[in-house]
Amino acid sequence: MDINKPILVLSGGFSEESEVSKVSAGEIAGALNSTGHDVIILDPSDFSCYSNLVERIKEIDPLIVFNGLHGAEGEDGRLQALFELENILYTGSDYRACALAMDKYLTSMLVTTIGIKTPDKLIYQRDSFSGIHDLEVINLPLVVKPNDSGSSVGITIIDDLKDAESAFKIAGQYSSQVLFEEFIPGKEITVTILNEEALPVVEIIPQTGWYDYSNKYTKGHTRYQVPASIDRKSTARVQSYAKRIFHLLGCKVYSRVDFRYDGKEFFFLEINTLPGMTTLSLTPMAAKEAGIDFPELLIRIIDLSLNK
Repeated sequence: MDINKPILVLSGGFSEESEVSKVSAGEIAGALNSTGHDVIILDPSDFSCYSNLVERIKEIDPLIVFNGLHGAEGEDGRLQALFELENILYTGSDYRACALAMDKYLTSMLVTTIGIKTPDKLIYQRDSFSGIHDLEVINLPLVVKPNDSGSSVGITIIDDLKDAESAFKIAGQYSSQVLFEEFIPGKEITVTILNEEALPVVEIIPQTGWYDYSNKYTKGHTRYQVPASIDRKSTARVQSYAKRIFHLLGCKVYSRVDFRYDGKEFFFLEINTLPGMTTLSLTPMAAKEAGIDFPELLIRIIDLSLNK
């Protein structure tokens, strides 16, 4: 790795997850500084257009762009496609995998083709909700969420179909498509894939309620069990599922795959091609359990991305 060139970290951006992105980017920059690398942080929202952002990146001529963005253009393949067109090296998966992974419904349909279960679901365009009668085919409770957002933004869990329309409107503020998905009781499980290998499984245990935005990003609101409290056979099975999904979508370098576990079956929820890098983030937890500290994790991501 050429340590004479700076590493450029993207931070913030335009999405509803911009504040979380800034925390991740700050953690990334601090850890990379500790390894002796010069780091420059750029926020795409500080530029009037992407061509100006690209021009500035080329002026800096970094070793690589470490993508610390979350949601919207940072995670859905748009920036990845732009960087590929401009021959700018960046961390993580290419634009195809990112675009697929950002679409929860499409990803779910693809995953069912390889025999992995997903919760029952229906999808609606933001302006075409036909009422609660269609939803009667899915068991309550229902998770109502934007089809292409993250960090639990815009999500509501409903126990009664009379609440469906209000939940639909909330989710529709963040996406042009809204998912109604069966809530699977049991454990919340996540598996990080790094260099095509599954890291230790993390179990997410909110102290109250479910794993919403507050419980994700407020210290003390959620307990994490690493490795998860499931037997070895189940651990191997969910790690295998995560790797198969990672390969199915054509992901590269690293991603995090989320599941629900009802004690018998694992149900795929979504895959995150840009896992968070805050002090409460799940991928650094899994890496630590595998003996990889945070700076080393970042260096591995960079090395793998330079050679992908």
